[in-house]
Amino acid sequence: MAQVFKPYTTPPKRHGRHLKWVMLTLIVVIVGLVILIKTQTAEKPAKVQSAPPQVKLDNVLPPSRPASEPAAPSTPSAGKVEPAAGGQAPSIQTDSAEPPVAVSQTEPAETTPTVQSSVQQTAAQTPDDASSADKTAPQAKRLIEEALTLRDQGRIIAARDKLNQALNMQLSPQIRTGVMTQLANLADKWLFSRDVLQGDELTGYYLVKPGDLLAKIGRQHKVPYEILMRINGIERPELLQAGRQIKVIHGPFHAVVNRSTYTLDLYLQNMYVKTYRVGLGRPEHTTPTGRWVVAPGGKMVKPTWTDPDTGKTYKGSDPEYPLGSRWIALEGIEGAARGRTGFALHGTHEPETIGTQSSRGCIRLHNGDIIELYEMLEPGQSNVQVID
Repeated sequence: MAQVFKPYTTPPKRHGRHLKWVMLTLIVVIVGLVILIKTQTAEKPAKVQSAPPQVKLDNVLPPSRPASEPAAPSTPSAGKVEPAAGGQAPSIQTDSAEPPVAVSQTEPAETTPTVQSSVQQTAAQTPDDASSADKTAPQAKRLIEEALTLRDQGRIIAARDKLNQALNMQLSPQIRTGVMTQLANLADKWLFSRDVLQGDELTGYYLVKPGDLLAKIGRQHKVPYEILMRINGIERPELLQAGRQIKVIHGPFHAVVNRSTYTLDLYLQNMYVKTYRVGLGRPEHTTPTGRWVVAPGGKMVKPTWTDPDTGKTYKGSDPEYPLGSRWIALEGIEGAARGRTGFALHGTHEPETIGTQSSRGCIRLHNGDIIELYEMLEPGQSNVQVID
């Protein structure tokens, strides 16, 4: 009898078990995906509508000013300090590229910056004093807040005046640096531009009359003609034309040199403008404190100078000429500076000495900085106050 073959079939029970495992696996996968999606959604930060920015006191704080090299300890001598150039002012180069404007000697201007006492107070603070408590007066904080609001509204002069008012109050060193930085930024808009801003009593417009000379206009406003050339875009003084309206500055400029911080703060009358870094006298030739005036006829471009230590004479064209790009002679009128001559603000061929005690008593600056000061300090009018 022939054998009949039947096709193989899966037993019903076994087939049902296999289907259950497939369904269970799918359920596990789906549950895992749901958990994963929820986890990722929870980790994403919820979008929060940001509130409009508000002016705060912290907005005024800039990066810290570079730390200056500490001064070497020295004890003021009771004896006479030798002048920077052996008691003699440098000889004048008659072939200077920019001869100084002749200015008759006048009584030194009495409008010195009113921030002197506050600068001295800040300089006297030690790091421990500054960090132990907030030294900023509440009224000063309010003024700064108001000034920043005015600045953001475009009211530059009102903001400037409030910041300058705050600068004369008790401030922490960090806040003081921030206020000065803000004022320096504003000076680019109200002082060093061609525009005269509404409400500004420190600048104005002048209508040039026939026969006017730029040097004469500068003397009338107690500023050098060079700064008028700079802000009005005048390439040469002889290009001044009658009938033209130019911007003028109501001077004079003054400076406060702080021996503790190696800085020179520039002011227009009592308005802070900006800060420069300086080098000062070595311990055996310290820069005398007190009040100085820019000497009439004392502004020169690379005058011939003889080193009193070596006896070597340098001309402005010499590669190793040590006085830099400008010389601004000073005459002492008050304090330890009284009656002293031979000292000056000048440039240097050793920029690495800025921020150190390295001169014979003079105040040295970077060459670009001394050129700026040369354009702003007026002989017989501008004072330089040296403080500790």
